[in-house]
Amino acid sequence: MGEGPNREQAELWSSVSGEKWVLNARVLDAMMAPALDCVLEAAALQAGERVLDIGCGTGASTLAAAERVGPEGRVTGADISPVMLEAARKRAVGAGCKNADFVVADAQVHGFEPGAYDAIISRFGVMFFDDPVAAFANMAKALRPGGRVHVVGWSGMERNPWFSLPRQAAVDRLGEVVAEDPRAPGPTAFAELAYVRGILEGAGLCEVTAEEVTLDLTPMGTVLHVAKFAAHLGPAARVLMEKGGTAEDKAAIIDALAEDFQRYATRDGVRVPAVLTLYGARRG
Repeated sequence: MGEGPNREQAELWSSVSGEKWVLNARVLDAMMAPALDCVLEAAALQAGERVLDIGCGTGASTLAAAERVGPEGRVTGADISPVMLEAARKRAVGAGCKNADFVVADAQVHGFEPGAYDAIISRFGVMFFDDPVAAFANMAKALRPGGRVHVVGWSGMERNPWFSLPRQAAVDRLGEVVAEDPRAPGPTAFAELAYVRGILEGAGLCEVTAEEVTLDLTPMGTVLHVAKFAAHLGPAARVLMEKGGTAEDKAAIIDALAEDFQRYATRDGVRVPAVLTLYGARRG
């Protein structure tokens, strides 16, 4: 995966980031289960449909969709990371899922079978393209006429404590880092509704919709478990790496996060509020 327009993303997700995701897949999938439910409810998949799952990672979304389309349907999970797809394939075998397959693919340029799919879905998997208009135009070719798109993205770092609190805790400890372009490939690149509408329409899709959704993320474990996890992945980990943070720094960040996340502790576990945007569209 060293060639192509999204080479940096391919290298990132095929190495350390992909390996981290695989190691933490169970925790990540549990935390993001409400977001996946949101996408699947919007997609309203029917028995017998063919579905393309973009940025499927370790396969949780693919297997969930496969269950909904039933044995007469089929779901193809596509991801740029061979490391994550190997885990997805093993997961499918372990679950006895026979109506799902997986392909290593840069969805911006991959030659998907034209007109083969009834729906495209994605749980946080479409925000990483160098040229998102070209990517959605390429994916749209894989849809049958009238086929639908349902994807979900984060509505900005500042509106999501799962991102903002770890970043602030790390910055408070180690100092500010250079701010990234909010539209650069990354988790929060689809925060601007008008911008993403323009992407989908520019790709030739129609009936474009954008709906903000509020829900609670459901990370596993105690407040301390959640704090440790939040310091291990995401913005805090980035600051620690860029600033050359020590084990002592990380421990201090975890302590600060444990205090921050305490406000979200409930009888049912830690519930972190989130604001997402659900995007929908159709191929004309």
